Formats: sequence, C-alpha cells, structure tokens
Amino acid sequence: MASICELHQQLVNKERSAVEITTEALDRINKLEPTLKSFLCITADRALQQARQVDAKIAAGDEIGLLAGIPIAVKDNMCTEGITTTCGSKILANFVPPYESTVTTKLIEAGAVILGKTNLDEFAMGSSTENSAFQITANPWDITRVPGGSSGGSAAAVAANEAVVALGSDTGGSIRQPASFCGVVGMKPTYGLVSRYGLVAYASSLDQIGPFGRTVKDAAILLNAIAGYDPKDSTSLNVDIPDYTDFLKPSLKPRSKIKIGVIKETFGEGLDPVVEQAVTKAIEVLQSLGAEIQVISCPRFRYGLPTYYIIAPSEASANLARYDGVKYGFRTPDADNLIEMYAKTRAEGFGAEVKRRIMIGTYTLSAGYYDAYYLKAQKVRTLIKQDFDRAFTQVEVLVCPTSPTTAFQAGEKTSDPLSMYLSDLMTIPVNLAGLPAISVPCGFDSQGLPIGMQLIGKVLGESRLFEVAHAYEQATPWHKHNPTIGS
Repeated sequence: MASICELHQQLVNKERSAVEITTEALDRINKLEPTLKSFLCITADRALQQARQVDAKIAAGDEIGLLAGIPIAVKDNMCTEGITTTCGSKILANFVPPYESTVTTKLIEAGAVILGKTNLDEFAMGSSTENSAFQITANPWDITRVPGGSSGGSAAAVAANEAVVALGSDTGGSIRQPASFCGVVGMKPTYGLVSRYGLVAYASSLDQIGPFGRTVKDAAILLNAIAGYDPKDSTSLNVDIPDYTDFLKPSLKPRSKIKIGVIKETFGEGLDPVVEQAVTKAIEVLQSLGAEIQVISCPRFRYGLPTYYIIAPSEASANLARYDGVKYGFRTPDADNLIEMYAKTRAEGFGAEVKRRIMIGTYTLSAGYYDAYYLKAQKVRTLIKQDFDRAFTQVEVLVCPTSPTTAFQAGEKTSDPLSMYLSDLMTIPVNLAGLPAISVPCGFDSQGLPIGMQLIGKVLGESRLFEVAHAYEQATPWHKHNPTIGS
C-alpha cells in the first residue's frame, strides 16, 4: 500500500477513489486475518460510508486534507461511539461506548477511513499481544512469533499493509516495542501532547496515544492530526502544535551539528549481540549524517523496570476497580448476593495478567506497604527524570535499542512473567519521565526479524526526533522492506 502523500495525490488527481482504496484495504484484511488476527472488529460498512463521503467532496471540487480517504486502524482501547470497545478483555466483550474518544473524533473530522479496532493485550497489560481474551496476533515477518505488545494488533496491521497507519497507546513501551518487532515506525509523544479522553485507562500518569506508520513522514502526518489541547483531558498540554512534516530533511548537515547521546547503560549484558551490532551501525550512520555522538550516562535507567512495576499496577488497581458488574460490561450470571457478584464478575471477567497486576497494585497501596513500595517508587521516578534532565543539558537527542531482542516465539514467555517484563526494559524509563520517543527500523537479524532503534527527546521535542529519524530513514533501506505474508 502506498504512503499517505501518494494516496492523497491519487485521490486529488482522481486516479483512484477513496472507495477503491478502502475496498483494497478491506480485501487484504479479509485475506490475511485468518492468519494474522490483527483486528478484533472490522467496520467495513462504516469505512465504505466514510470513503464515499470523501469521494463526494472530491467530486464537488472541495479541498481535502492529507488524511481524507486514508485507511486507518485504531487500537481497541479507544472509545468509538456505536462500535464495540473491548480492551481485549472478556469483562468488556459487549461494551459499546456512547461517545467518541478525542483522537477518533479528530480522525473522523479529518476524513480518515477507520477500518476497525485492533487486538491488544488485555487492558494494554503485556508485551506480546498474547494476553488478549479473544485471539493471539501473529508477527507478519514470522507468524510463529509475537508482534510485541500491547499495541501488537496495530503494529502488525501496518507492517502487513492492512492499514496505512494506525493508532496505539504506550504506557511502558506499548507502541515502540511492537514497532521494533514488526519493522515499522512507532512514536510515543510527550505526556499530555495527545488527549487521553476516551482512552480506557491502564495507568493514568503513564498512558499516551501515538502513531504507527511505515515511514517517519506517515507517523508525523498522523501525529499532526491527533495532537493538541483538549479541555476534556485535565492532563492535556495547552501548547502550540507545529507541522511536524516541516522538520523532515534528508540530512542533518545543513544545520549546526546536532548532539546525540548514546545511553551507555542500555548496552552490554542482557542485550542481544545482533541488536547491539545493528544499533551501533545505525549510530554510525547518524554520525555520517552530521550528528555529533557522545556517550551519556543515565545511572538510574536500570531502575525503570522495578519502578514501573510498582507505579503502573498501583494505578491499574484503582482504575480497574470500576469493572464490578454493576455499571457496564460483563456480569456473572451466577451470584446470590452483591459481594459474590463483585468477586465472581472480576474473577471470570479478568485474565491472569490483569489479576496479577491488580493484586500487585493493591498490595503496594495497602496500609503498611505504601511508604515502603509506592512512595519509594515515586521518588526513584523523580531520580530517573533527573538523569534525563542532566543528559539533555549535554545533548538534544538520546539513542538506544528499542528492545533487548527481536521478536520471540509465541508462547515462549507466557509462563515467565518476569522474562516478559524485561521486553520493555529500554522503553519504560521514557514513560516514567513523560518524554517523547520514536522507534525506527535499523536492520534485521539472521532470521529476517526486524530490529528497532529508539530515539528519545526532550519534553515537546517531537520535532527534533522526527528530523533525526527521517534523516536516518532516508539514508538507509530498512523501511523499504516488507514481510512476504499475503504476497
């Protein structure tokens, strides 16, 4: 499937209609879904209706925006009015929101064609999309492997050309890690840049919606559409949003040397040597493009994982208390009283990983343990942020691997939660500090599995990240590779 700009030009020139482009996407979804299982819900009729509206505008001579008529997938934890929003959980299997999330409202207003809702780890808790209550998504590069998580459905859909771009959410790496595993671009914006109104909460101080694309430019165009202040979200940042595509240049040389810091704590023990080699070569490319490279220490970086797994479950235990069988969602049919109904509904409705995190969070917030665990974790979170602040006095952008490994086999880590949690080792500190970060493809291992490089920016430093990521992308061939699935 072509890029956003290529499809836009075809529409404007009347070479193809929005209905034709949408039909092509739906046909590919129907062909691949029995194997790939990226989507939980395909909204074909609504998508074709949206496409017809775009075609009518073009026929009337009206000007259309870049996203008009573009097929897009949306992670199934963003509320869509009249369309089931399950969060990959049995407890919300039949939940149809009465309102639209801010991000999907913006997409609809932009004329985008929403193809459907993508699979995810239940309530976005996972790193492999194996925790979904409904199905396991496959990696398009090797269907025996996971696509990453929790936004694995969105990443796989973009990688397999089922959608041009997609929305995911990132709490501890859930956009960047699957982007790395699936060989696409994925960005986690600055906390508060994109409204969370209508995003079903996992950990409210960490969650952030962001874009997937096959190219940096496509991701930038999608972020242009969804970023901005929203009075419905109390954490939304009221700042001017630039056109991120203005910063996409073929090289870094025309401007004064940009300083890029290599986080030394992210290399060495625990990192797959093939990943290390690919990212090291990518850093050399950045240097050849005009960047000044220096090694930077973020000594508390390694404490991100244990810190996250106290803070995130604590917030989850509070956020998920609303699923009690009373107000909405699943309710057990077999209960004699209210207390039994609460207990059985949650026992039957939640999966094992969600229960595990609720229990961890409830424990760390309980009397006698709050100071020892939760309060201490918040203090370490501040120290991690201070490490980043110090690093950004020396450099403009930080670089490290996105994930310690390439995509692992399905089922390989399901019985070992600690091993699964290590998949987010490189991405979690960014969420704790509220920073923006982007993952771009930077190579393949010997089995043809993609490798991702992570670029981390200052608060509201998305422009610089897009600049560096795009320059690297244009100098390398990795984004031109496509999985063979469906070909």
